[in-house]
Formats: sequence, C-alpha cells, structure tokens
Amino acid sequence: MAASLGRFCKSGLLKTNYGTLFNQPVHNFSTANQWSRGRKMLLTCLGVTAGSISALIYALDSSVKASASAHAPTYNWSFYGLLNSLDHASMRRGWEVYKNVCSACHSLQYVAYRNLVGVTHTENEAKELAAEAQIKDGPDDKGEYFMRPGKLSDIIPSPYPNEEAARAANNGAYPPDLSFIINARHNGENYVFSLLTGYCDPPAGIPLREGQYFNPYFPGGALGMAQVIFDEVLEFEDGTPATASQVAKDITTFLMWTSNCEHDERKRLFLKGSLVFIALSALTAYLKRHKWTTVKNTKLLFTPKHKK
Repeated sequence: MAASLGRFCKSGLLKTNYGTLFNQPVHNFSTANQWSRGRKMLLTCLGVTAGSISALIYALDSSVKASASAHAPTYNWSFYGLLNSLDHASMRRGWEVYKNVCSACHSLQYVAYRNLVGVTHTENEAKELAAEAQIKDGPDDKGEYFMRPGKLSDIIPSPYPNEEAARAANNGAYPPDLSFIINARHNGENYVFSLLTGYCDPPAGIPLREGQYFNPYFPGGALGMAQVIFDEVLEFEDGTPATASQVAKDITTFLMWTSNCEHDERKRLFLKGSLVFIALSALTAYLKRHKWTTVKNTKLLFTPKHKK
C-alpha cells in the first residue's frame, strides 16, 4: 500500500506542462501552483501512510494484550451504584479471610488497627486483635530493640522482614502488598475475584516451571501463588457457609475498602450535596418567578402622538 501511494505521489510530482519550456514567464504562476499542489499531495500521502502504520501497530498491540490473559467478567457487587455502600458484615468476614489465609504471604502495610474501628470491629475488638501481634519497637534506654504487644496505632505487621526474605520463601516471586490492590489492577474487584476462583489445569502446549500454577486471568497464565481459596477453608464466626465463592467475595469486599476507605463517606457526601443542590435549585426557581412576575405581567401601552 505504501509503495502504491509513493508511485501515485511521484507521478503527480513529475507531471509537467511542456508549454512552460517555451513560454516560461507567462506560465510561471501556474507552475508554482502545480509544485504547491504536488507538495500538498506528498504531505497527504505521507500522512495517510503514517496513520495506516500507526493503526496497524495499535491493532497488533491490542491483540497481544487481549491474548495475554482472560478478561474478568463483571459481577453485580453490592457496592455498585450511586448510593450503595459497602457490606460491612462481608468486610468483617473478609478480615477473617485475610488473617487466616492471606496474611501468611501478603501484607497490609498501609492499614493500621485503628482503621478497623467502627468499620469491621469495635474499639475493644480492634485492641484485642492488635495485642495478638508482636511489634518490634525500640531502641530502649540501653539501645536495644524489643518486641511488645501491638496497639491501635500500629500498622498491621508484614509476614516477612524484607523483600528478599519474601522472595526466598516464594521461589523468587514477591507477594504484593494488598492495601491498594483493587486500585492497582484494571477492573480490580472483578479481577481479584476471578483470579482467586479461576485456577485450572493448563491447556496443552503451555509449560509451567516448578512452583508455578496456571490461572487464565493472570497475565501470561503462570502464577507463583498456589490456589488458597477452597470450600470450607475456614469457619466464619457468624456461621456463614464458607464456600469458595463466598470466601473470595468477602476478601474482595474487604480489599475494596482498604483501597477506598473513603467509599461510604464519598457517597454520603454526594447524597448530602445532591439534596442541598435540589433545595437551592427550588429556591432559585421560586425567587426568579417571584422577582420576574411583575415584569412579565406588566402591560406596556404605546399611543401614537397626535399632530397639532
């Protein structure tokens, strides 16, 4: 296609008017117009060619990205909608899933125990959860570090002291921090739920190294995390049946809150702002009607001026 456009542009540029050889001063203006027209045609051809190449590269790039992983379906989450809030009972169960299943490998380094107060636990319950953790503190008056029970102000401790230790314990794979995992992934909540419930046997022709597991929703398909969500993997304290889908739903809802802790407050402010806006709009309409009613109902009568 580019070669054809080049030949077409070349033929347009090389087209000459032989009459100009004998009458150059007379046809000088038309020759200049012809060359100007040729330059415009050349630029047009170059633009079309560059646009076609860009479109081809974009299409190839999109096809590669589309084939890298399966697209996570969209589920009907309870927090979708302008006025829908997070399910706090599900978030409490999600904390149980994190504590008993996910905390062995993943951290929540941007969430403190005090953040759980009034959201998933009461203040006393959050203090008890914090006291169960041993936090490294110090130095003391002797310059030594020591371990103490956790407090509400403490960050939820990481299972590994550093990244190198985490990689060494997971065959070189680094378990990501889950504090903002929903926001860090495209279509985050649906991606996390699909990833946790999407493990399957690899199709023919896709080799996996030792310590890798196949998941079609993970880019590339080879995932270093084994399947950890099963039916009855734990028992919820409120008696909810711990099916695999229920467990995945609850941990996803909890991680939705850790990534968007202002979620409910944002929608509450939106509702308040909408009510104020409606009230002010009604008041403005009434004042406009009240102020302009005399102007609109005033009858102006013009009488012709009589001649003397």
